[in-house]
Amino acid sequence: MPIKTRLPFDPKRFLASVGNGRRIDKLPKDHTVFAQGDPADAVYYIQKGKVKVSVVSEQGKEAVVAILGAKEFFGEGCLAGQARRMATVTTMTDGVVIRLEKRAVVRVLQQEPTFAEVFIAHLLDRNIRIEADLVDQLFNSSEKRLARLLLLLANFGQEEEPEPMITKISQETLAEMIGTTRSRVSFFMNKFRKLGFISYNGGIEVHRSLLNVVLHETPQIKT
Repeated sequence: MPIKTRLPFDPKRFLASVGNGRRIDKLPKDHTVFAQGDPADAVYYIQKGKVKVSVVSEQGKEAVVAILGAKEFFGEGCLAGQARRMATVTTMTDGVVIRLEKRAVVRVLQQEPTFAEVFIAHLLDRNIRIEADLVDQLFNSSEKRLARLLLLLANFGQEEEPEPMITKISQETLAEMIGTTRSRVSFFMNKFRKLGFISYNGGIEVHRSLLNVVLHETPQIKT
């Protein structure tokens, strides 16, 4: 009788299948995946679509702290002892999200080095992005911050193929993400459109020429 051999562990297959603490959810736009204060009991992986991560202060002020896309994890704070969610995550498009129970993630991290490598790479990439965002906030003008954000939303400079057409996003949300006012965002968006860096066609279409704003403007300390 032939001996069955175990197939090599495939992180992609693991993140695309159900069972053993994994569930695939097809979610509509504007769906709340979890809310600030909810129990933190699972990690999520975006298979398709984009989500918005936001927090609300005790005074009721909301701030958008991140926008995540395909092949990114979120909710990993539960692995570090986080009992309650520190932010709210809402879908910005129709999408597909994999829910991985905390115990399932802990188990696979302990048993499968290839998955651990993928997950650690994600954490390092997120940390690098947070550092870049901090430098952006401290030293760059609001115009340059907006240009960088639009390029990131369109996947320029990332492993994924660029998606020049950005899902409809309000100027209020853009303002919250770069730390300025809606009127300033409106001013710069009109400027970018007149210069041919972006166009409107049912959404915001970002052109590669917008890179000029990020690459050639001299960084300056905010006042």
